[in-house]
Amino acid sequence: MTDGLLNALTLAASALLGSSNGPDFALAVRVGTAALITAAFTVFVADYADRRAQLVRAEKELNLLKSGHLATTRLGRRALTRSIASMGVACVSSFIGAALPLVAGVVLPGPSWLVPALAVGALAALGTALASVVNGRKGRWTLAMAIGGIAVTAMGVQLHIA
Repeated sequence: MTDGLLNALTLAASALLGSSNGPDFALAVRVGTAALITAAFTVFVADYADRRAQLVRAEKELNLLKSGHLATTRLGRRALTRSIASMGVACVSSFIGAALPLVAGVVLPGPSWLVPALAVGALAALGTALASVVNGRKGRWTLAMAIGGIAVTAMGVQLHIA
């Protein structure tokens, strides 16, 4: 979700803040698709590389003579399928995170700054949730995520992509 929200704020900040005609459903789909594609590639590569590295460490701990042997077994196939599953979750989350604020901008009446404010608020809420999961300081996580959202929005306005 964080990746999608940040993509929306970066790619569509100028449209969200009113320097263009504003968001529309086509923009929501385009930005959501861009977020989905980048999430698919990034998450799959990172997750699969991590799982393969775990197999390599296990081979070393087991003193296997042939490197890469575990990757050709059921464990290797399981690593691949779990990485694909992780990629799927990331794709859906990123698409929703990117498209939802833009769709809200189309559907909700209000000032042009409402959608970026909602997106930054969603990032702050995710920060609070993450802090709970990792036993972190909720205030710091919430503030850091909100500041990150504001900074990315400012960059998006300067880039003027959509």
